[in-house]
Parts: sequence; C-alpha cells; structure tokens
Amino acid sequence: QVELVESGGGLVQAGGSLRLSCAASGRAFSMYDMGWFRQAPGKEREFVAAISWNDGSTVYADSVKGRFAISRVHAKNTMYLQMNSLKPEDTAVYFCAADSPTSLRVGKFKTGALDYWGQGTQVTVSS
Repeated sequence: QVELVESGGGLVQAGGSLRLSCAASGRAFSMYDMGWFRQAPGKEREFVAAISWNDGSTVYADSVKGRFAISRVHAKNTMYLQMNSLKPEDTAVYFCAADSPTSLRVGKFKTGALDYWGQGTQVTVSS
C-alpha cells in the first residue's frame, strides 16, 4: 500500500513558476512508476508527466514539454514537478499517481488506470 500527498500548489501569475511535491509513504517507494495528472474544471483528467522507477526515464505531455520537469528523490520518498513559464491553461487540480514498475514501459501509465492517487493540489495561473 502506498499513500501519496501532494503539496506546493497555489496562485501564480502567467510566466511564473511553481514546484509541486508528492510525498509517498508505504513500502518500496522506489519500486513504482510515478507521475502527475491534472484536471481542469469541466474537463477530463489528463496526463502531464511520468518518471520510471527503473532508469529514471521521463515522459511528458506535449502541452508541457520544455516547461515542466519531473524528478524524484528516493531517499526522501518524494517526487517533484517543477513548472516554469506557467500559462492560464495550466490551471487545474494536479494529482500525483503511482503504479506498477512496468506501467510506463507498457503504455498503461498514461491511461490513468493506476493503483494509487493523491488527493490533489490546486494550481491557478492568472493572466
């Protein structure tokens, strides 16, 4: 069992930056593929970024590529999402997620059908 808690959301002006954190508790944090999804009002939840447990490889949605960076620190059981050059369309509730260590490689992670989810943190970008 893994519990995930997000933090770091808030209100920022367009062009600004935020760093989200996802603290994991439970066994074998390093054995899970992990990532971020977001859901804007009236829209479906969408994939943002993910990082492999195995080799640290990363995948990003086209909409955030070059602006966001995902990372994880195993010793702290924490994953991060550094968000730069924020746009009003980045406004959403951001969710941390974790899944089996093959999830990213086999293409499952992006579908959102994942084992563990955090409660979400609100990010609001004003124009």
